[in-house]
Amino acid sequence: MGKIVTFGEVMLRLKSPGYERLFQSPVLEATFGGGEANVSVSLANYGLDTAFVSVLPDNDIGTACIRELRGFGVDTSFIVRKPGRMGIYYLETGAVQRPSKVIYDRAGSAICEAAAGDIDWDKVFTGATWFHITGITPAISAGAAALSLEAVKAAKRLGLHVSCDLNYRKNLWKYGKTADQVMTELVKYVDTVIANEEDFQKALLLSVESAGSVESGELNTEQYRAIAALAMEKYPNIQRVAITLRESKSANHNDWSACLYNGKDFFLSRKYQITDIVDRVGGGDSFGGGLIYGLNTYQDEKTALEFAVAASCLKHTIPGDYNRMSASEVESLMKGSG
Repeated sequence: MGKIVTFGEVMLRLKSPGYERLFQSPVLEATFGGGEANVSVSLANYGLDTAFVSVLPDNDIGTACIRELRGFGVDTSFIVRKPGRMGIYYLETGAVQRPSKVIYDRAGSAICEAAAGDIDWDKVFTGATWFHITGITPAISAGAAALSLEAVKAAKRLGLHVSCDLNYRKNLWKYGKTADQVMTELVKYVDTVIANEEDFQKALLLSVESAGSVESGELNTEQYRAIAALAMEKYPNIQRVAITLRESKSANHNDWSACLYNGKDFFLSRKYQITDIVDRVGGGDSFGGGLIYGLNTYQDEKTALEFAVAASCLKHTIPGDYNRMSASEVESLMKGSG
């Protein structure tokens, strides 16, 4: 197995203590996190060779972030340093009927100011077999969108398997293009798609009869097979679609599962009842990291799916963006009663 490369923005995360509201106390907990960096950390924890690519400010904050990623065993040698700032997000953890709240402050960050040509993708992809990106990166700026498209094109030209978590974020598409204008082009170069129902609707303009409601806590999984098949019909390059299924009972209590369709077989995972969520931020990223690990490790896609769901379930018990579990710990949950 070759190196697995991820690309995107990593941010400074400022969180209110415990379940407090933002600035209820004059204290914020400072850590780092970002969708693609979270995937690389998961993969490094599972023992895989992984590199994270980004554009970070050439200051002490950017240096501290790189130092932390290196501590997990992530290759950061392809990160580009430029003048500017690091994006920030503020997090208030919800409880019971009060939802969590995220406030972004990422405009003008170093990666927002980047453009196509800033990264030597041929060099980055030397020795790599897999490339992962999300729909968050092309949402932050026109330059980041151009870099993202350049990256997936280079990855396919060099024979890499490309995965993309569509990850639609309505608050990010502010620079003049809509999600569907960008993502319908980018997904033409993707082999494995990770998504939920809203991602398909907003990023790819695909929909079927309602698959249910996250808020109602009831999901029609057969409709997910239909929307996955629709995506693969429209984009014949897609080899498989994995869909995360979150059923929210409250901010602290979610049921968590997923399904996978490969054009022939449809797999539905075990469902986990997560009754005391510690931190759900990064839950989807831990699923992505688990799925990439599983598809590169196990002989069948059903086992890979079960590993991804178990990994993501465990992430809900860990504060911070990163999933700090080993592969053996995830496998213990897979093989146990749940």
